[in-house]
Amino acid sequence: MKPTQPISRRDVLRGAGALIALPFLESMVPMSSFAGMPVPGSGAPQRFVVVTVTGGTVAESWVPTNVGALGPKLPSILRPLESLRSEIQVLSGLSHNGRIEGDLNAHEAAALSHLTGAPMVRKEKGMKTAGISIDQAVAKLIGQDTLLTSLELGTVPEAPISFRNAESPMPSERNPRVVYDRLFRGRTPSAPKWKSSPASTKTEGGAKTIEQSVLDLVREDALILQKQLGKEDAIRMDEYLTSIRSVETRLTKLEKRLNEELKDVGPRVPNPHGLPPDTSAGGELLNRIGSDPDTHGEYIELMSDLMIMALQTDSTRVVTLALGSDEAMFPGVVTVGYEHHCHTLEHQGNAGRVEDADPISREALRQIHTWYTESFARTIAKMKAIDEGGSTLLHNSTVLYTSYMADGGHGRSNYPVVVAGRGGGTLKPGNHHAFKTDTPMSNLYVEILEQMGGKPAEFGESHVSSKSIYGGRLPGLRG
Repeated sequence: MKPTQPISRRDVLRGAGALIALPFLESMVPMSSFAGMPVPGSGAPQRFVVVTVTGGTVAESWVPTNVGALGPKLPSILRPLESLRSEIQVLSGLSHNGRIEGDLNAHEAAALSHLTGAPMVRKEKGMKTAGISIDQAVAKLIGQDTLLTSLELGTVPEAPISFRNAESPMPSERNPRVVYDRLFRGRTPSAPKWKSSPASTKTEGGAKTIEQSVLDLVREDALILQKQLGKEDAIRMDEYLTSIRSVETRLTKLEKRLNEELKDVGPRVPNPHGLPPDTSAGGELLNRIGSDPDTHGEYIELMSDLMIMALQTDSTRVVTLALGSDEAMFPGVVTVGYEHHCHTLEHQGNAGRVEDADPISREALRQIHTWYTESFARTIAKMKAIDEGGSTLLHNSTVLYTSYMADGGHGRSNYPVVVAGRGGGTLKPGNHHAFKTDTPMSNLYVEILEQMGGKPAEFGESHVSSKSIYGGRLPGLRG
């Protein structure tokens, strides 16, 4: 059932400084007047997502032993994805082979190569040089019609991973509260305008601040809209608003808990640069993810849910989500040995030959990487559950799950790579593709760009590497 008054794709729910974009609704008409927007029966817009974690992987527990159809049992690190096996492709043999120049350390070199595949990465007098990254190249193709051309979220390693061009890194937003407000607060309130507003419920230093839920602020608008919707759209709206409420509640409770603890003990992690400590809940949250796996997990789930909402509402079609920290501690996650520090385990658990690595540390790393994959599996399961008029958000997405290093020993050969989703029907999931050792990762980036509608002659080192192969492509990924 269509509403009497057509709903524009650009309509939003508004109220007292809150601004909530809408998810896909069949009641949005005329659908065809919005280029690239979902049209029942003709496909939704493609999205591109990079979810990248630190520390590489443990190859023998990641790479399937068989080539071709996945199954019947995935390797242990990928086992959380077993119920989603038909939605993923595992790629092995991909590497970054570019030169490293200047005074880059191993972590910086891996980070700069990660999404750029640049033939050469360099640092000179503090200036880091790489190349355009795959997320930003895709954003140039599909990001122009959305509120945010791209969205960079999470914790990045020692060097940036996203580049607009060779010398212009993209900053990453680490604080989930800032991301939430960016998505749902239409503007920052000022005291004179908010003096008598019911949304201004707390006074700090004479200024008014908003404490009300954004859903409470847009309640009237939401009620009017819901009366116009058909049954299926009403269900979609209810699910969407419920997810916003869930994120808002979890974020508020987490901040409240951290604020209470800060009153008792102060910031728990000393500032390594001698700057004044960040005594906010957001600052403490970022400190805590390095020492407390439970908080770390809450952080990952919040950032992943915010990413999904940004995609679901077409606020952006390109997201890069960097998760984890080489310096994080994993007590409780790691159940072997006595060492819980990820960076120490990365070095102890990796060597030139696997048989020379410390087996206990290597098992600890396997447990850490399985923990990350469990979070990733929850994320793509949520994307699969979001209906977009006969298809799903996951169906209409290409999700690259990988790491900025191939392994914790700073390796750049045989990266962990999973591609989830169907790219709007352009990808053929359900297989393990084993490519020749040291095939440039840039070949994958060429495939992604073409799948997104570009016509790339090359990307990064796809055609200039001494390891160039397959004509700079990756056969078999696309339908």
